[in-house]
Formats: sequence, C-alpha cells, structure tokens
Amino acid sequence: MRKTAKSITPDIIGENCFNSRLRLLNRVVSKIYNDALRPHGLTASQLNILVLIARRTQVSPADVCNRLKMDISTLSRNVDRMKAQGWIIVETDPDDARAHSLRLSAQGRRLIEKSSPAWEEAQAKVEDLIGHNGVIALVKAAEKIRA
Repeated sequence: MRKTAKSITPDIIGENCFNSRLRLLNRVVSKIYNDALRPHGLTASQLNILVLIARRTQVSPADVCNRLKMDISTLSRNVDRMKAQGWIIVETDPDDARAHSLRLSAQGRRLIEKSSPAWEEAQAKVEDLIGHNGVIALVKAAEKIRA
C-alpha cells in the first residue's frame, strides 16, 4: 500500500525513488557508451539518431523526437552537428519549405559501421554491469513505454 504524503520521509524517498535510480543508471550507462564512441567523434545520443534514420531511410525531425522521446531543441542541436560532420542530409520538402526530412549520408553509414565494434564493447560492459536479467527488464520496460 502506498504511504500518504504526511508519512513520506527523506529516507523513504532516498531508498525507493524510481527516478533517482533511473537517472543513476542513465548516467552510468551513457558514460560507458560515450566513452566507447568518443574515439569516433560520436556520442551515444548521436548514434541513436543515426541508427533511427538509417532504419527508416528518411524521417522527419518530429518522428525522430516522437520515437526517441527527445525534445526538439536537443534534436536540433544534434542535427546541426551531424549535418556539419556530413553524417546526415537535411532535405526540404519542395511543396513546403517549413517541412524537412533527415536522411543518412554515405559518410554517416560508414560511421555506423566503423563505430559498431565500440558499440558492441559498450553493450557487453553494460550487460556485465547490470546482468542478463537486468538487460531483459530494461528491454521490457522500454518496450512498454514505446507501446
């Protein structure tokens, strides 16, 4: 049974808060991936965007934000950097100058291929860290959120 607001103490929050545990997991896991991908000039967030674009051939920024649950300003910053690096191509809709789509460049595809061993290394480190059952729980939780 859930406690009423009056009986909640800092100890209860500290010992039970889902948010603090998820943020801790996010910081640790993100560091593992970012450290592995850094030699390729890539962040984990950028790789996620590149992979999403690669799997969809062409995608709108709004669709990327929706699928990755990402803020548009965060995506815009990443798109600007990735476009400057030549990893993605931003195309304007000929019928609507306000509408854009994102497409992976050949250079972006090569970057995914080149960085995949580093990604595999990060995957193995995370699985070692949280265990096989932790990975399964994480995948199930993410699938539930996406649904």
